[in-house]
Amino acid sequence: MMTFLMKSTVSNQVKNLGFGGRSEEKKEEGGAPGPAAAQGMSREEYEEHQKQMIEEKMERDTAFKHKKAERACLRVHLRGKYKLPKSEMDENQIQMAGDDVDLPEDLRKMVDEDQEEEEDKDSILGQLQNLQNMDLDSIKEKAQAAFTEVKQSAEQRCSVM
Repeated sequence: MMTFLMKSTVSNQVKNLGFGGRSEEKKEEGGAPGPAAAQGMSREEYEEHQKQMIEEKMERDTAFKHKKAERACLRVHLRGKYKLPKSEMDENQIQMAGDDVDLPEDLRKMVDEDQEEEEDKDSILGQLQNLQNMDLDSIKEKAQAAFTEVKQSAEQRCSVM
């Protein structure tokens, strides 16, 4: 009996200090507090905050879709350049983001530079420059070595030579 009195006395004092009694009083007064009160905002502020969060999420999602479409555009470009099979998934991503998607600016510059280099190599002047850059002596040595090798193998196979 003595322990019961001690427990009830201590629990009443704890409730009076504010650790347990207030929550029961609030429940009796107005019901459960809403998420706005939990964050220390009025209902209007909370609704505005929620709208702002939704708008920011939509902006992030749009930017993410655009980045995915840019990457898909790059893959389509590389597939075209290297004559690889097309991917429907990439084309669908580009269409979902809107057909205004293009390669990012820095990649566009790199692609343009590569195309200029390839055009230079394909032109007659590019071929002449490549001939100037070649080491004619090493080419001549390789050709003579290949000729002598073929000649020796032919002599071994044919007794007439």
